[in-house]
Amino acid sequence: MSYWNIFHWIAGSILGLIWFSRLVDAALGMRKVADISRPEWNRKPAMPKGNPRVSIIVPARDEEEHIGPALATLLKLDYDNYEIIAINDRSTDRTGEVMNQVASTPDASGRIQVIHVRELPRGWLGKAHAMWSAAERTTGDWLLFTDADVLFRHDVLTRALAYAEAESADHLVLFPRMIMKTPGERMMIAFFQTLFVFGHRPWKVADPRTKDHMGVGAFNLIRRRVYDAVGGYKALRFEVLDDMKLGKIVKTAGYAQRNVYGADLISLRWAKGAMGVVNNLTKNFFAILSFQWWRGLLSAFALGFLNLMPFIGICFAHGLERLPYAVALVSMFAIYVGMSRESDVPAYYFALHPISSTLFVYTVLRSMWLTLTQGGVVWRGTFYPLEELRKGMV
Repeated sequence: MSYWNIFHWIAGSILGLIWFSRLVDAALGMRKVADISRPEWNRKPAMPKGNPRVSIIVPARDEEEHIGPALATLLKLDYDNYEIIAINDRSTDRTGEVMNQVASTPDASGRIQVIHVRELPRGWLGKAHAMWSAAERTTGDWLLFTDADVLFRHDVLTRALAYAEAESADHLVLFPRMIMKTPGERMMIAFFQTLFVFGHRPWKVADPRTKDHMGVGAFNLIRRRVYDAVGGYKALRFEVLDDMKLGKIVKTAGYAQRNVYGADLISLRWAKGAMGVVNNLTKNFFAILSFQWWRGLLSAFALGFLNLMPFIGICFAHGLERLPYAVALVSMFAIYVGMSRESDVPAYYFALHPISSTLFVYTVLRSMWLTLTQGGVVWRGTFYPLEELRKGMV
């Protein structure tokens, strides 16, 4: 037996075992994640003193294209006790003007409060500061942090609160429906979802015995008393991954966290084209790796090995050596089939997995290279030094 034969058996067996075990784990676990778009959650929250007040916080910087439609959907919610705090974070376009226009319409009826941030204090990221500034002015029992490009269905808040109160949840994350208009977007989102299932375990978030946590910028709903208890956005003032890290500090503090599906209860177009996804992730990826170069290189290698080697191996191996690679590929395809039931990406996008894998490896290396060579991150026109970003990590 040659060295290549031994290599294929070892590499293929590792890949087959990893992908098959993840498939089994996901198949058994994902069914535990609730879908609040189902009929049983079309009910009012079970509260003896009436519906709790919800403060919806919408930060925006240079979002004139999206902020108007987003606020318009929030004004059509069928919930009867909520307020909207819209924060114009130093925008250089018409974002603030659009906010003021929407707030002055008859439909708003005083429900929208607009805050204009002119300067960013030292030691804060812009979005974190906007979130914190808005939260300081809220009157709600619940805070809902969302983004300026998210479209809400009229019944989402009623359903989310009905589920949160029924489950005694302190923090509820709702996964958005991704609006995808090009094959490149579908290809990249499909890979991102695969990576998400592989790297995170949404079905374990509700288990207090695990460290698995969740946060999504499109829909982070948290009780006000819990937000205050964990330090709120002041604890995340220089954290690039503010949405996920909010989930982390909530889970670490021992509060009840849940994440749910919701079909089209909320939706957004995250990026335009395959390279749009690459550009969006360039800011975040090195932060996920704690801004450590060795983790960047190791992650790029691991991504390539896990996602490309099954395709390479089955082409170059011979005879039974192909069997473990086939197990890995079949398991990977089965994950695509499962994800296609919860998203608008058909399972056959599995055929483009090698291309999306290569682009994600490139994204990891690009994120690391740009952050290190620039000495920090440029986000929405503001430069944040690497030294401060490392100090501000949760």
